[in-house]
Amino acid sequence: MCTTEKYFVLDPREATFSDLACFLFSSDLRNRKFIDSSEQKLEDDLCRFRRRWIIFVSIVIQKLMILLRKPLYFLGFYISFWLNLLSSNGGFFKILPNLFKGKIIWPEKTSATFASLIGNLDRRVELDRRIERGSKRYKAMLSIMASKLSYENTNFVSSVLHNHWKIVIDDSSKVIKNYVKIRQLMRTVLPMDLLGFYSCWNGYQKQKSTEVIVIKDTSTYPNLIVVSFRGTDPFDSDDWCTDFDLSCYTNVDFQNRYEIKNVGKVHGGFMKALGLQKEGWPKDVNFDQTQNETTQYAYYTIMHHLKEILDQNPASKFILTGHSLGGALAILFTAVLMMHDEEQMLDKLEGVYTFGQPRVGDEEFGKFMKNSLKKYEVMYERYVYCNDMVPRLPFDDKTLMFKHFGACLYYDSFYRGKVEQEEPNKNYFSMLWAIPKIMNAMWELMRSFIIPYWKGEEYREGWLLKCFRVVALLIPGLPAHAPNDYVNATLLGNLPDLHLD
Repeated sequence: MCTTEKYFVLDPREATFSDLACFLFSSDLRNRKFIDSSEQKLEDDLCRFRRRWIIFVSIVIQKLMILLRKPLYFLGFYISFWLNLLSSNGGFFKILPNLFKGKIIWPEKTSATFASLIGNLDRRVELDRRIERGSKRYKAMLSIMASKLSYENTNFVSSVLHNHWKIVIDDSSKVIKNYVKIRQLMRTVLPMDLLGFYSCWNGYQKQKSTEVIVIKDTSTYPNLIVVSFRGTDPFDSDDWCTDFDLSCYTNVDFQNRYEIKNVGKVHGGFMKALGLQKEGWPKDVNFDQTQNETTQYAYYTIMHHLKEILDQNPASKFILTGHSLGGALAILFTAVLMMHDEEQMLDKLEGVYTFGQPRVGDEEFGKFMKNSLKKYEVMYERYVYCNDMVPRLPFDDKTLMFKHFGACLYYDSFYRGKVEQEEPNKNYFSMLWAIPKIMNAMWELMRSFIIPYWKGEEYREGWLLKCFRVVALLIPGLPAHAPNDYVNATLLGNLPDLHLD
C-alpha cells in the first residue's frame, strides 16, 4: 500500500452491491473489499452518513462508467465521425451532392483534419498575432490554446503547430526585438515543434488514460516549453472514473531522505492519473521500466523528458497547463516537484496556468502549496469562467473538506475579469444562485448570436456550440466549462495591466 500516515483508497472493481449497501449504513470498514484504509472505521466527520452517501454515489458512478466503457467509446466515435463528416464536406446540404459526384470526403480518426468533440465546439486554431510574443498575456493565451489542442490526435496537433502557429517575422515586427542581439534583421520563420505526445499509464486503472503533449515555442527568447495535460474526454470512461475517485492520501511519504512531509489530503483519483506508485511517490523510479508502453507514468516520463530538453537548451523555460482534469494534473505535477525539492526544475518553471480546474486537496495542502509557490517563486494562475461547474467541485464543505488555494482569476459572461480569493457560489448548488444562473445562461445564448458583431468575426460561434448553449438553460454550469469561453477570456478579458503585463 502507499506509504502514508493515513490513506483511504477505493477500488470500484471490487465493490459488490451488497458491500455498498452495508457500507452505506455502517461506518465499519472491515471486510470491505473495495476499500483499503489505514482506519478500521470512519471516525469523527468521516462517520457521518452524508460522507458515506457521497462515497457510495462515487463508487456507483465509477462502476457504471466501467460498465459503459465500450458503449461510451463508440458513441463518442460516431458523434465525432458525423461532426467531421459535416465539416469536411462543407455542411449537411453538401453531403448528398458530394456523394453522388463521388467527391465525398470520409473522415479518418487519425488524420490531421479530424477534430474531437472539443475541437468541433470551437474550431479556432490560430494564435492571436496582435498579442506580443513573450508577454504574460501571450503565455495565458498560448496555455489555453495548448490545453484545447491536447484533446486532439497527434497528426492534428502537428498540423496546427506547423501550419497555423508558425510565425513569420521581419524587421518591422514587434517580435523581432527579442532577436536583435542574436539574429540578423531578415524574414525568418519561427516554428512550433511537437516534442512529445504521450498516452501515460494509470497503474490503478490498468489503462493508458493520461494524455500529455509537450510543445516547444521558438518564437520567444528564451525558448518556451509548454507541457499541456489533457482534460476529461467526454467519452472516456477512465477519465470520469478519475474525476469521481474520492480516494485520498494524507501525509504522503515522498521518500525524500525518508522524511514524511505533511502536505494534507490530496485527491486520490488525480494522483493515480499522474503516476502514483504503490509505494507512494519515490523520487526516482527505474526509468527504463517507465519507457515500457504499458508503464509510462505521466509524472516520471514528463519530468525525465523535461530534464533532457532543459539540459540541451539551458536557457529555456517551461510552463504547465491544462483544462479541467488537465489543470488538476498540471498543479499536482508542480506539487510533486516541490515535494521532491526539484530546485533546478522549479527554477525553470515560468508558471502554471489552469482553466476550469477542480479542487485537488484540503486546506492543509493549500497552505503547503501557497508556501511552496512563494518559496520557489512560481506563478500560479487559476482561471474560472462565470458559472463553470467544475472549479466548484469537489465540494468545499465539512464533509469533503476540499479547498482551492491561490488567487482566482474570475471572468463573468461579459469577460470582465477580477482577482478573487474564491469564485462566487463556491459549491455551485445554491438555491440563491438558481435564477441568476439561468438568466445568465439566457444571456450567453443571446451573446452567441451577436458576439461576431460585438467583438469581431473571429469570435463567431458555430451551430454546435449554439446548441450546447441551450443545455445551459437546464444545467448552466456545463456549457460554461467548455474551453471556448476560456479562450475568449484570455483574449478579451480586462484584468488590470498590473496583473497581466
